[in-house]
Amino acid sequence: MNIKQLERGDVVIAQIETEEALITDVQSALDLMATVRYETGADCVILPKSALDERFFVLSSGLAGDILQKFVNYQMKLAIVGDFSGYTSKPLRDFIYESNNGSHVFFVGTNQEAIEKLSRAK
Repeated sequence: MNIKQLERGDVVIAQIETEEALITDVQSALDLMATVRYETGADCVILPKSALDERFFVLSSGLAGDILQKFVNYQMKLAIVGDFSGYTSKPLRDFIYESNNGSHVFFVGTNQEAIEKLSRAK
């Protein structure tokens, strides 16, 4: 895992680069948040879709809700970057849509979109 620190105006963003699943449960999400805050001081994170265990995208597992609630509770904004078009679940599509219309969690296609969303989410 590599953490790149970006600054857009007064917003510090941590961009995680990895190909492995870093978040497999709530504790691994908390560990990642602590590492990001300690190493960068950022309260915004860009995470590739590959960093999430695939169970995250099965809403009935409860994993997405539990993990994203921790990000909200610890006031850390999150942009997940990847191609989500392969998911056909209507509840997941609705969840992504609602998240993208909020101010804490975003599902986007590119790192540039993630930077734009996070830098405006303050």
